[in-house]
Amino acid sequence: MNTTPSSTLHLSTTAVSDRPRSDQDQPQADATKQFPAVGERALVLGGGGSTGNAWLIGVIAGLFDAGLDVTAADLIIGTSAGSTAAAQITSATPAKLLADILAVASQPRTGPAGSGGGPVRTRPAMNHMETTSAIIAAAEDPADMRRRMGAWALGTDAAANSSRQTQWRETVAARLPSRLWPKQRMLITAVDAHTGEPVVFDRHGGVDLVDAVAASCAGGFAYSIGGNRYIDGGYRSNAENADLAAGYRRVLVLSPFGGRSRTPADWGMQLATQVDHLRAGGSRVETIFPDSDSEHMFGANAMDLSLRPPAAQAGYNQGRALPEQLAEFWR
Repeated sequence: MNTTPSSTLHLSTTAVSDRPRSDQDQPQADATKQFPAVGERALVLGGGGSTGNAWLIGVIAGLFDAGLDVTAADLIIGTSAGSTAAAQITSATPAKLLADILAVASQPRTGPAGSGGGPVRTRPAMNHMETTSAIIAAAEDPADMRRRMGAWALGTDAAANSSRQTQWRETVAARLPSRLWPKQRMLITAVDAHTGEPVVFDRHGGVDLVDAVAASCAGGFAYSIGGNRYIDGGYRSNAENADLAAGYRRVLVLSPFGGRSRTPADWGMQLATQVDHLRAGGSRVETIFPDSDSEHMFGANAMDLSLRPPAAQAGYNQGRALPEQLAEFWR
């Protein structure tokens, strides 16, 4: 069954405390250098803003209700909104998470962009997209793009960032059913704002789960952990970072953005390229994208809170319809 972007069926561990860290703390911030990637099943949860988070939860809940539990994956990779979803599904049931989304009416925005769901307020989403698109267009390559994104985020008002940091951490913490890392392996992506270097957090690195998720979702400002600053993990290697699943035999990718990329094709950051590399390395890979009826809820509309319930419902409907097609692959 081929479900890559070029031919899609719209299938398309020791816990650490939740204490804030001082600037003297220097947590380990590259989990990829600690442990070789090898295992049976990997679940990749891509970024996609508030509606993307809702859709991810919906798909996972639909699969679960139809008899396929993907939350038991040996590895879960979360990027931006997907990092929030990763932390949520490892500490609460999919049914509870879905019910919470469907029960909450649209709320005024109160936090920064790049979130994984819940109330947020920042510069208008379109202005954010225009600014970051201009940065991408001016960059020579992925490394240059990440450095430019970091410099832009670091260049925002320092006084505003100080209060935003506190508010953002509280917002992220309120979204997570547990503030402790799960025992199963989970990787959370980000980018070092000062150097532009890709970053991957896990439970062994000394970074609190709340901080890892907050960093992965930081759009428009640089989130501080210890003496370091981080920006959205979607700039590491597209919104999915599926390359981190190399070495796993079966890889299931959920991409709210449908595998699309804002970067030039010759940079090789597209999900399709990552999937090709995984398959070349011996992995079986399946992708799930929003169906054509729900695509309008993502991209420019990704931060529209009024679209969270319908995005979650659309994801749930897709998930309910997929287990027969995925059963042999996943089990």
